[in-house]
Amino acid sequence: MASPRTFTFLCGLLAANLVGATLSPPAVLSLSPEVIKQMLTQKLKDHDAINTLQQLPLLSAMKESAGGIFSRLVKSILKHIIWLKVTSASILQLQVQPLDDGRELMIHVPLDMVAGFNTPLVKTIVELHMEVEAQAIIHVETGERDHTRLVLSDCSNTRGRLRISLLHKLSFLLNSLADKVIRLLVPALPKLVKSELCPVIKAAFEDMCADLLNLTKVPVSLNSDHLEFDFMSPAIDHDVVHLILGAKLVDSEGKVTKLFNDSVDSLNLPSLHYTPFSLTMRKDVVNAAVAALLPPEELMVLLDYVLPETARRLKSSIKVISEKAANQLGPTQIVKILTQENPELLVDQGNAKVAQLIMLEVFATNEAYRPFFTLGIEATSEAQFYTRGDLLMLNFNKISSDRIHLMNSAIGLFNPELLKDIITKILASVLLPNENGKLRSGISVSMVNALGFEAASWSLTEDALVITPASS
Repeated sequence: MASPRTFTFLCGLLAANLVGATLSPPAVLSLSPEVIKQMLTQKLKDHDAINTLQQLPLLSAMKESAGGIFSRLVKSILKHIIWLKVTSASILQLQVQPLDDGRELMIHVPLDMVAGFNTPLVKTIVELHMEVEAQAIIHVETGERDHTRLVLSDCSNTRGRLRISLLHKLSFLLNSLADKVIRLLVPALPKLVKSELCPVIKAAFEDMCADLLNLTKVPVSLNSDHLEFDFMSPAIDHDVVHLILGAKLVDSEGKVTKLFNDSVDSLNLPSLHYTPFSLTMRKDVVNAAVAALLPPEELMVLLDYVLPETARRLKSSIKVISEKAANQLGPTQIVKILTQENPELLVDQGNAKVAQLIMLEVFATNEAYRPFFTLGIEATSEAQFYTRGDLLMLNFNKISSDRIHLMNSAIGLFNPELLKDIITKILASVLLPNENGKLRSGISVSMVNALGFEAASWSLTEDALVITPASS
């Protein structure tokens, strides 16, 4: 077997090639205005905002807004009105726009309503068309212990976005009465929007934020382990809301086995590039996820029984080094493959490879105690990411033995490059199928479906894996 010092040196050779830039936070969930609009629209439905509009106390609001010297005018008008209420209401498409500082968002909630009032003068219901818009600001608030969160504030009526008109022209008398009612509703309606609807909008927004936080906390299954994200802080960059996440690996007993550096001192936020949302995971988080799926292990193969042609080729290759050793290879010869280091993801111009440190030993028979030799192999494979619904899949294609080190030998010193072809063949026939079998379950990205999308897509940067919804 190889000495610990030799193997440590071999690990250093690979580590020297893996130093690179990293995204500051372990993960970032980035949301476009479109996603914010869709989620908030649904939450307004869940909070029955339409019913709130239909229950607006228009008559009492008119009395309160007029008051004082206008009380007589109000009374003279109200004596001609039996009832006044909203008969139909709808919330039009929400708009989310960045403010000039790029650190706040303005949300617009346009409302379209029809109000009707009845008068003893005629049996016809007089209908008024009311268009008004609520607006509020989304920003990041810092509380106690520097805790930050998304909040919605300054909810009110949008100035200049109030229109009340008679829906259908009637008689001169009714038109005149309707004009007086409209004059009273103009100051009253914005106050109603602020007092009655704004609390509903705020509650809907808070529910939306809670859903987003719960979404980020769903564990990502990695065989018996789990990858968990922890919400750290929000950020608003122009028109994108970012949820900055910490990450940790947790084993089957709930013990944290790896905690990722979550410093945000030099925050580097990703760009959405016209996609509804993205989940950006730092490369070391991806590496840890792959490592959890492929823990270090030892494979032992009776080569002559499983791969007889490969066994014959191995014997021929060893014969070049030592004919005596080749003749000692029996039908129970064993090849032992050990993966003692976690695989490392390497990205070059969008192409992904996985680097692995492998130890390989050859035993003459299944009863041999000492191997003929021990090789340390720096190998790389093509890493093929693809998606299946909301599953992120990974498959290793091909394998190359980039460097082979003779770590121990009982058959004399030799150039290990003489065995390069056959060693690569053994790794491709034994190690790759074993690893791909463990990767076949994929990695579930449940937030894709939770945000209303059916399938995921992916892309690679030098320091991160980016998951986005697949284009339809």
